[in-house]
Amino acid sequence: MSRTSATTTDLVVFGAGGQVGRAVVAEARRRGLTVTAAVRAPERHPDLAGPGITLVPCDVTDPDAVATTARGHAAAVSTARGHAAAVSTVHTPDVPSGEFYPAAARALITGLATAGVHRLVHVGIATTLETAPGVAVHDAPAFPEAHRAFSLGHAAALDLLRDSPATLDWVVVTPPLDLDRTAPGTGRYRVGGPQVLGDRIAQADLATAVTDQLTGPAARHREQIAVSE
Repeated sequence: MSRTSATTTDLVVFGAGGQVGRAVVAEARRRGLTVTAAVRAPERHPDLAGPGITLVPCDVTDPDAVATTARGHAAAVSTARGHAAAVSTVHTPDVPSGEFYPAAARALITGLATAGVHRLVHVGIATTLETAPGVAVHDAPAFPEAHRAFSLGHAAALDLLRDSPATLDWVVVTPPLDLDRTAPGTGRYRVGGPQVLGDRIAQADLATAVTDQLTGPAARHREQIAVSE
């Protein structure tokens, strides 16, 4: 799929300090969008601030913080990531990853509604995609137990989005297991449903896919999609 022109003028990216978040911020700026880069600890990411980019602190598991940060924006992107063991947030103790993702989803659903932001593009993970109807990658008997809670946390967040009020126009963009962080972007990618689609995508092309979901003919609504090269 080729690049499309977005008309959104103000975007907030939660988890902007991570590699995917940074790639989304860069792609949004390339298209002329103004971006609020929301991170847990801005002092760790001073290089993010720049022309058209405002760096702010935000605990994505806190609905009030989400609402305050998102207010006045046309759309939101969530690339926030916990860790396999635990993740530190600004206002709460360490939260296990299985709890972090549902907590973030709840905060986004509530906080974006309060802020009047109705479009949310969320970046998922490949292990929640289906290998057969109703069977996710993480359901395989050989799936590593050490990673199961991490993947189930993402799945729980997806379920919360599915149950969210119809006023939230969300989409979960899910890359393959091989997210190549060094390959140059091609500006092209494939899109499928919630099933495993392919083996690889360049991170730059994932950022293109995410940004394409903000507006325009590429936008999908209230569903999980897979993207791949």
